[in-house]
Amino acid sequence: MNRSNNEKALCAKPVRTPVRFLDSSFPQATPPRCAFWGLFDYRERWSLSWRGRLILAFAFVLTSILFLKSAYPFLATTHRVDADVLVVEGWVHDYAIKAAVNEFRSGSYTRVYTTGGPVVGIGGYINDFQTSASVGADLLKKAGVPDESLQMVPSRTIDRDRTYSSAVALRDWIQEHRLSVQRINLVTENTHARRTCLLFQKALGKDVQVGIIAVPNPDYNNERWWWYSEGVKDVGSETLAYMYARLFFHPSGSPPIQQAAASRGDSKQ
Repeated sequence: MNRSNNEKALCAKPVRTPVRFLDSSFPQATPPRCAFWGLFDYRERWSLSWRGRLILAFAFVLTSILFLKSAYPFLATTHRVDADVLVVEGWVHDYAIKAAVNEFRSGSYTRVYTTGGPVVGIGGYINDFQTSASVGADLLKKAGVPDESLQMVPSRTIDRDRTYSSAVALRDWIQEHRLSVQRINLVTENTHARRTCLLFQKALGKDVQVGIIAVPNPDYNNERWWWYSEGVKDVGSETLAYMYARLFFHPSGSPPIQQAAASRGDSKQ
């Protein structure tokens, strides 16, 4: 009974109470505390003034401009190191394959490694020749890279961290063959570069210096990427992926090997 009386008192009609403003006094109605059968209630709150809204809008516009101007150069970074080993991600398109061949010819590289896991769409690991590493090695050989300089290093795992799995496969292959690799240059596509460099560095460790070469996508203008759906997709997806890799991805070790690939064999393309 008391609760009902309290609710009625809370939703009572406004009570006119005297409020003093400056040097004049006049009554002002106190708004009801609830309305529409208690679905809405009245509370005092702070809100942005026109000046605060103007500052907030200016900050949003400035942040947007900075993102549009700096996002692509930040993600599609290129910095080479003095290395004789070139690594090419096998899933890249033809334009990146051509750029990798030019890089091999213009540099002092003695070995080219291709990396990548099972080809997308086949449902998992079948054999080494059904991997992106094998596909990339075949394209490089057809484009002019000598067979004796080319080695595919396939990843046999299917998980959400494909780039890191490919880097781990390369690390394990180098260790198993007792090779001394201190520096590599890595070829990949435009906005994928910074994340690729980060994940390969995590897998290979501090003893290996990783250089990165970002091949621009010829289908859109890199300086006006926001005018193209392909550019928006590349920058948007890679921005989120890089934030995940930088902030939340903490590998605990080598990714699990599938049962189908338990017996490991080395293949050369």
